[in-house]
Amino acid sequence: MTFTGLVGTVCMFPLRAIIAACVAMRIHPNILTLVGVLINAGAAWALSVDRFLLAGVIMIVANIFDFIDGKVAHLTNTSSQFGAFWDSTLDRLSDLALFLGLIYLYADLGRPDYVMVAALAMVFSVMTSYARARAESLIEKCKVGFMERPERIVLFMIGAFTDRMAGVLWVILVLSIVTVINRMHYTYLALSNKPMPNAANPFWRAFFWRDERTSVPYDLWVIAILAFVWLTPPDWLRDPAAAGMGLWAWF
Repeated sequence: MTFTGLVGTVCMFPLRAIIAACVAMRIHPNILTLVGVLINAGAAWALSVDRFLLAGVIMIVANIFDFIDGKVAHLTNTSSQFGAFWDSTLDRLSDLALFLGLIYLYADLGRPDYVMVAALAMVFSVMTSYARARAESLIEKCKVGFMERPERIVLFMIGAFTDRMAGVLWVILVLSIVTVINRMHYTYLALSNKPMPNAANPFWRAFFWRDERTSVPYDLWVIAILAFVWLTPPDWLRDPAAAGMGLWAWF
């Protein structure tokens, strides 16, 4: 079992009990989705006032609801096309709320450079979801690229609990851009009936991401990302002398 697979297995123990309780109480999955979004709005507020630890705790609670709604829908036989639309739409609202909370915080701290980083990360996170949705209206499947919503949410939590949100935003921004390009490229190849890149090539293995979660290559990416986030100095957002120097001051 891989590292990420082990973490997922451990987390499933309490989640199974919560899912069973929701099924027993016949709570509609659409209600669970809505509750998750409302709780996540509280996390966005906590981020906006620089209470990162509180934000991390709230995000954990919110994303329990976000995770179990689909499981409850399956077990209670209440899955529907509207439910899928509802879930996807409110997921976007949850993502945008977290980014807006950070944008407000950085504006209040007088850091226009990180306002821009957070705004760009928000744009390309939305584009990641849009690119897949639009592609799958033309081709059967476009599940390629590393930086999907679960990875973003986990990174937000890590940034909140470790006060390393600067590094988290850079990871989300860069890998979201790569994921959008990845999906555009994949869709072009699929629509043009052209061969997919050779996965044996290290460059295409990293850029043209198709490995499943809990695989060894996925774990290696996760370890590299965690190392970068941990080594990113927290004072990137705390050094008053750097304020106003602009985004390029770090290069």
